[in-house]
Amino acid sequence: MAEIDFVEKTSLADAVKRLDAAVGHLETAVQRRMDADRSLNSLQDDLQRLGEDRSQLAASLDESQARASRLEEANKDVSRRLVSAMETIRSVLDAHGG
Repeated sequence: MAEIDFVEKTSLADAVKRLDAAVGHLETAVQRRMDADRSLNSLQDDLQRLGEDRSQLAASLDESQARASRLEEANKDVSRRLVSAMETIRSVLDAHGG
């Protein structure tokens, strides 16, 4: 009878050890999963911020391109006016013997 009690206690102790080990593995797995989820959430947040930054940069680029086009048109207009002014000055000088 004492031998049966010893075997049962040993079996129970072994079962408790295995259960503790299994719970430890489960806790480790849960912690890894939580860390992975936090990492994934962090990556998703980063991706969202990158998308927002990209949108802002695209808007800024569009504004810069529009401004560059306006400046190019203004430059062409000034160039035409300068040519016209130089031709007028030449005509006046030619007319007055200059």
